[in-house]
Formats: sequence, C-alpha cells, structure tokens
Amino acid sequence: MKLSAKLTLALSIALAGGAMTTVHAAGGGGAIVNNPGAAEGKHFDPKGTLPSKFTMELRKGVSATLPFEDKRDFDEAKKGFIAEPPYKQIMADAGHVAWDMGSYQWLLQGKDFQSIHPSLQRQAVLNMAYGLYEVVPGKIYQVRGYDLANISFIKGDTGWIIYDPLTAAETSRAALAFINEKLGKRPVVAVVYSHSHGDHFGGVRGVVDEADVRSGKVMLIAADGFMEAAISENVFAGNAMNRRMQWQYAVLLPRDPHGHVDQAIGKNVAAGSAGLIAPNRLISKDFEEITVDGVKMVFQNAPDTEAPVQLNTYFPQFKAFWAAEVVTGTIHNIYTTRGAAVRNAHNWSKVINEALYKFGQESEVMFASHSWPRWGNDRIQEVLRAQRDAYANLNNQTLHYVNKGVTINEIHNVYEVPRSLQQSWAARSYHGDVQNNVRGVVNRFIGHFDGNPTNLIPLSPKDSAPLYVEMMGGSARIIAKGKALIAQGKYLHATEILNKLVFAEPRNQEARRLLADAFEQLGYQAESTSVRNTFLQGAFELRNGLPGGVPVRSSVPDVIRAMSTEQWLDFLGISMDPKKAEGMRFTINLVTPDNGEKYLIELSNATLTNIKGQQAKNPDLTITLDRAELNRIMMGVVSFDDLIKAGKARFDGDRKPFDQLRSLMTSFTPNFEILPGTAPKSPAAGLAPFALPDQLDVD
Repeated sequence: MKLSAKLTLALSIALAGGAMTTVHAAGGGGAIVNNPGAAEGKHFDPKGTLPSKFTMELRKGVSATLPFEDKRDFDEAKKGFIAEPPYKQIMADAGHVAWDMGSYQWLLQGKDFQSIHPSLQRQAVLNMAYGLYEVVPGKIYQVRGYDLANISFIKGDTGWIIYDPLTAAETSRAALAFINEKLGKRPVVAVVYSHSHGDHFGGVRGVVDEADVRSGKVMLIAADGFMEAAISENVFAGNAMNRRMQWQYAVLLPRDPHGHVDQAIGKNVAAGSAGLIAPNRLISKDFEEITVDGVKMVFQNAPDTEAPVQLNTYFPQFKAFWAAEVVTGTIHNIYTTRGAAVRNAHNWSKVINEALYKFGQESEVMFASHSWPRWGNDRIQEVLRAQRDAYANLNNQTLHYVNKGVTINEIHNVYEVPRSLQQSWAARSYHGDVQNNVRGVVNRFIGHFDGNPTNLIPLSPKDSAPLYVEMMGGSARIIAKGKALIAQGKYLHATEILNKLVFAEPRNQEARRLLADAFEQLGYQAESTSVRNTFLQGAFELRNGLPGGVPVRSSVPDVIRAMSTEQWLDFLGISMDPKKAEGMRFTINLVTPDNGEKYLIELSNATLTNIKGQQAKNPDLTITLDRAELNRIMMGVVSFDDLIKAGKARFDGDRKPFDQLRSLMTSFTPNFEILPGTAPKSPAAGLAPFALPDQLDVD
C-alpha cells in the first residue's frame, strides 16, 4: 500500500501528528454511518435497489462452481488465537473513533447476503479476525483486526521486534498495549517497515520514540530507497488520486450489505494520527542477514512488486517466512483504479519464485502484513506457486494475445484465468481485478492506444455523447432501450448507452436513475472490492451527489519534513495555472542556509522549472530562509510574508516574480465530478498557496 500526497478522503484517515479527520458519510452528521446487523431487505438509500433476479442467479451460479467446501483458510485464520479485547472501538487522541471493528459484525450473522458476491463475502468474513494470535509458539505473534494491515511481534531475547506498525499511532499503541497485557511487558528493540505504503509505517510513533531511533537504541529497518518511495510515489497526481480513491475504496458509504463490506486485504483503514520516522538501517543487497536481539532475519529485497520498495524476511530459527504484501490472501492490483504507475506482474512472479526456492522449501509457516498465516510446508508451497503462476499468467497470457493483435480495449474480454487457478482461493482477485489488471499489463508494455486511428485523438465524452444521443434517436429511445436491457440483466450493455445520455443530458433524472440501477447490480455482482466499490459509489453519486461532504484535511508533518525541496518545487510547477503564465518570465534564487541547499527557479514559456545546486548570476529575486521554516510554508501553517515580518525569511531584489508566482497557484480540491451532475454538497478546502497536499496513501 502506498504513501503519497494523498491518503484519501475515501479512506477517512486522519494523518497528522495528532490531527483528526472527520468523515461526513451518507446520511450521517460527522461519522461513518454504520448498520450493524443490517437486514438484506432494507437499503440504506431510499433510492437504492435490491439485488435483481439476475444478480441472485449469478450468485447461485458462482456458489456452485467455486470450492466452498475447502475450509482451510478458515482453519488457518483461527489458528493460534489467544485473546480478543473486550472492546470494539479504539479512540483517537483527538477524541473521535479511530477504529470500529464492531461496525462490520453483521457479517458474522451466518447469512448469505444476495447483494454481496459469495466469494467476496467469504473473504469479508475471513477478514473479521480480531485480537492476538500466535504464529510461532513463544516467538512470533500478530495482532489482527486493528487496522487495514496486521502488526506482527517477534519475541527477541529482551524485547519486541515489530513488523509494520499500522496506519495510526492510536491503533499501533493499542496493539502493543494489548500484547504486553497478555504476554508480559517488553520494550520495543526494533521496527521493520516492510514497504513504502502508509498502513505499514504510519503508526510508528505509537510504538517507539524518535529519539530512541536517532540514538540507535531502537533499530528501524527498511529497504534502501524507502524514504524516497514513501514520499514521492504518486505525489504529483495526488489530488486526482484522492478523488478517485473515494470510488475504489468507497468507505464513505455505509457499512452495510448494500454498501461497504470489506477492503479485500483487511476491513478498513484507521482514522487516527500517522507519522513517519526515518529508518536508521537500510537493506540494500538482494539478500541480507541481520541479527537483532538474538533473532536472525534474512531479508529479501522485493522491489517493483506491490510497492516500489519492499522486504520479505525469512526467520531461519523459526522456519518462518514473512511475505510482506507480496503474497497475501488475494491477487493484488497490477493496475490500481484510483490511478498509479502500472505494477510489474512479471517481476512480481519472479520475486515469489525466488522466495519459493530460497525459503519456501523449508518454511513451516508463512505470514504477512495482511490476511492470515499458512502452516505446513506443502501448504506454503501451494500458495506460493498459485500466486507466482497467477501473476506470471497475467503477464504472459496477456502479451501472448497482444502479439496476436488483441488490443487494450479487448483483452479483458479475451483473457481467461486458467481453470486450476480459478479453483484456488489464494488466486482469487479480491483486491485487484482480473479485467483491469490485464489492461494494465497491456498499458505497461504498449500504452493506452489500441492502434485504431479513431481512438488516437478521441473526443471528450461531453462532446461525443450528444452525437451518440442524436444518432440513437434521442433520450426517449435510449431510456426505453436501457430499461429493456436492465430487464434482461444486461447491465453492462445498459451502461454503455445510458452513460452517453447522462453525459449529453446531465440533468436527465430518469437516465441518471437507470444508470445508477445498472451500476448497483454490477457492484453487487463483483468479486473485487475495487470493482464493487466503484460501481456502488457511482450509483450513490448519481442519485445523491457526493456522500455528505468531505473530511477535514490534515497535514502530515513527518512526511513533509522528509520531502525534498526539489519535490516541493516540482509540485509548484504542477500547481500553477499555465494559461495565466503566458508572457511571464523571471528567475528566482532560493537559498536554505540551515541545510546548505541552493536552487535556481525559472519561469519561461508558461513553465516553471528548477535545478538544484545552481544560482542565476543576475536573478530577479533571491529568497533566503531556513528549510525548517520552509517546512511550515509547505504545510500551510505560515506564509512567506509572516516569516519576513518575523525576520525568518529575506527577499533581495524585485518582489514582483514572487507575487506573480503566487498568483498562478491553483488550489486543488478532491471533489471534482467524475460523472456529470455530481457536484459537491459542500465546498472542499483547497491548498494554501505553496502548501503541499497532505495525506498518506495506502494500497
């Protein structure tokens, strides 16, 4: 899961050092609407629809073809259970609820919900694990169900080695307190970040003190390149991803059989305070061994898989393999629908294969940052091979068809998961989605263009839709045909034409209602949480607009302090409005004495560029301030003028370029329309001029 300039409204994470995010959910007044024990016959939205006969038939058909008699996952998910805490909520330091596992208890009623794909419901129930579990007797433990990820504890000679301290300080602190209560209090001697996504490091301040890391008292281990990946991955498109994440994760929807049911790799994400402490021990070799507090750890660098940097770990003393987020209880995203660089399915498969032959031949338990452990060497090898082959097949079969002329707009209707993998629960796509993943592989290798000149310069939907509507004979004929297709259960066909009508006539309420009805049934039928959530969020917004508002934005001081000045200047180049910059030209020297850095900033050709280590001989303006003060500007806490008045910043030369640059800044807000006519019910706060986006990203 990934950190960037965003962790999104949809994920409802408050990611400031102590700040909170309030989520205004559908029908709620400031907290997520939960419907524990929700009945299938009731819908949280009076405009919503119940499962159609076609959806129920599809569910019945799926149930007949998948190996539901294989209960091994359930046995493994329960194995090693020690204790469950007496509460279901964890409170944030700011006073709100940071974590509420109880809001999903309705999943444990033992009822088959017709509005949830049966395979996805199975996964959602498996993800209800909550409490302390023993992985290796007396040595390795996990606290599960406290956040999207698991937090793992390895017992050393004197203290705990913690793997992945969750998203929020509140949940990681609660997990540490719980294991200390049950097994005896021990100090934390080391922390390992498995990879560069926020749900694997954001809670670090809940388990260790930064001073102990800086002094070396606590070893904080990560892969070489961790800080760069944790800060830069997807920063530049952060606002767009923020908005799109609301659709992929849809956690602003009620927790209900007709709404949010699961996040595939866990229930949800904690709404607490997150931070970041820089590691003091980096793993740079392909395989590297470290012994900490009597525990030998063999790290496997696994870059370019689920994250840009990632570490698997083998514990030879315990014959235990930690699979990080390379191998979990689902096939992951190759293409993430919120938007991200396409991941490398080929390399992902290779890394799993390396692990299989390096560690998997003797491992007796495999555990990970999500899902549940697998025990026994045969079982471990079975799961490793299934996931290895699933990623390899995604890559190889897709490219096989690409080389036969199948395009990005056809591949998802041609590619088939091999039957043997279809019968493997370890190879089901709950987080990722096969249809989007194969399109991602095509895009990775040959790009978005399908080779058809018609699609080389496509019209925007608002321009093409009226043409289609006119040629199809107008809205009445489209609505009639849409109703007919929906009545036949041909929901994708219905969306093809109704989407055109909604773009051509955004205020056509009947068209919007019909499109929402089709989206809702497609959501009910989806096995992937990303697909389900996207269709259900789309249905909600077509009917109601954005779900009741947006969270309070909150900064992440640890992350901003760790960002380079160059990254901030690059983001200013993205934030400025180029149309307003026509004819402007200037050079600015930026000097930050406390860290000895200098930058040359230039505006020309309506483009802002920067270069580190250079200074213009005759700049229009020189700005001098400490990087420590620049951090405050980047967070939107103070302005340059505030610092000048306080004597903490100095302008030498003509101030005009600065005022011009400030006038070009655009405030991005993650509430733009994805479908027409879904304007926000309340304005979203934008960024102050020169301030950075401010959230972490998981996924």
